Amino acid sequence: MPNSPVPERHPRLLLALISSGVFLVQLDATIVAIALPAMQAHLGVGVGDLQWIVAGYTLMLAGLLLTAGTLGDRFGHRRLFLGGLVAFTAASALCALAPTFEALLAARILQGAAGSVLVPVSLALISTVFPDPRARAKAIGTWAGIGGLALAVGPLLGGVLVETFGWPSIFWVNIPVGVAAALALRRRLPAHGPQGTRSLDPLGQLLFAASIAALTYALIEGGRDWTATPVVAALAIAAAGLVVFVLWELRHPDPMVPIRLFRSPVVLVAGAVNLFGLLGLYGGIFLLTLYLQQVNRLSAAAAGLRFLALNLAIMIFSYLASVLAAKLGPRPPIVAGSALTTVGLLALTGLGVGTGYGQYWWALALLGAGVSLVGAPATVVLLSAVPPEQAGAASGISNTFRQLGSVFGVAVCGTLLVSHLRAELPARLPALPAAAIDALSSGDLSITDRLPIDLRQPAFDISARLLVEGLHLGALVAAACALLAGVAALLFLPRGDANRPLSQSQPQVRARRSRTPRRRV
Repeated sequence: MPNSPVPERHPRLLLALISSGVFLVQLDATIVAIALPAMQAHLGVGVGDLQWIVAGYTLMLAGLLLTAGTLGDRFGHRRLFLGGLVAFTAASALCALAPTFEALLAARILQGAAGSVLVPVSLALISTVFPDPRARAKAIGTWAGIGGLALAVGPLLGGVLVETFGWPSIFWVNIPVGVAAALALRRRLPAHGPQGTRSLDPLGQLLFAASIAALTYALIEGGRDWTATPVVAALAIAAAGLVVFVLWELRHPDPMVPIRLFRSPVVLVAGAVNLFGLLGLYGGIFLLTLYLQQVNRLSAAAAGLRFLALNLAIMIFSYLASVLAAKLGPRPPIVAGSALTTVGLLALTGLGVGTGYGQYWWALALLGAGVSLVGAPATVVLLSAVPPEQAGAASGISNTFRQLGSVFGVAVCGTLLVSHLRAELPARLPALPAAAIDALSSGDLSITDRLPIDLRQPAFDISARLLVEGLHLGALVAAACALLAGVAALLFLPRGDANRPLSQSQPQVRARRSRTPRRRV
């Protein structure tokens, strides 16, 4: 079916409606974080279970994004996008109605599966309906800005909703947005036929999803006991699965992931900066939510308000990133963003019990600015390096790195926290019974209110200090990752032309290098 042109009368409205997909997906990635303590109290779960409420969602996003992009290329982006939007809205209702942790986790997994369609297909739709490189770059900047807006308002909106209506309300809020967007897009979105003839790769999808799921399981459950048989087995499955996945994709005539693309430093660096940037952002939000509500004992609304500096920075710099990339090329904002992310995460190691907002708001602002400066330029770089018929697959690869960053951020930072608590609490609080130690090790400091009077304050003080130390460990690891990505961008990302696709500039770079005589050693 030939593609229909974009209606000239409503291009901005159409772009906003398409971007509603990434808005809902990103909103549910951060709005849940602020509700975790309320879920913990209501459902009676520990930090490990809270990690799964976040990771179950982002794991499905990361694991299915690649196939979703291919499905859009093969069967048409419009049909798949509308179906994903309806499914995401329905899954949100199931989350709100979930009576148990298991039911909530299952609904979150369904939500993530639907979200895996919305992100790459929305970006592919934008690439299709805005064929001009400059217009496409601006449209992608708007798309990233709307996603950044969702990331930004998530904690603040979530805090108000949780305190006013309870934690299920963070899922009910998706319903009117999803229904309105689906109805409007059904009327306004032009029909888009298949953009390519790529075949599906079910074995590759299974190998990739199983490997990432096994690795995530090992990272989360390893906080309890790294030597446990299930954890060791999961690590082995993840390693073997990824090796087999790469070998299979190299031999497949039409692979889900064109492995040979990763020979390009552009693809590797774009993936690394997105992965490590999101690792720091989501890991930081997860840890700070526990810190603000468990250690500093703030309400959900007050905790959400503390993320305001992060919110504003994400909103502002998500827009500025595309502008800077258009003027300067992708490398300067990516390097600067990685540096700001590193500094912001390192500054979080200065947090202590009772630290006031005035002492760390600027660290959150640096973190939000840094992550935002990386996102849009890296996405533009990757989409500019592939032909239009691979737009869905390329956007899937780009967003897979981002979602893997969010999965590993929560898993790694949460596990470092739990491991530290389990290692230190028994020696620091020998008078407490094993059940109390186990509850405190799960990050639930409210258990101290039910201890004997003479143990309440000492138990809280020690547990709070240990939780803060665990936060410091997570921030240090995330900062090291962001620094590594920034150095890689500085060393290996080509300068390129700010207004020329990298796929055009790279051959010229290779040609210049080929004329450079080699020195004898």
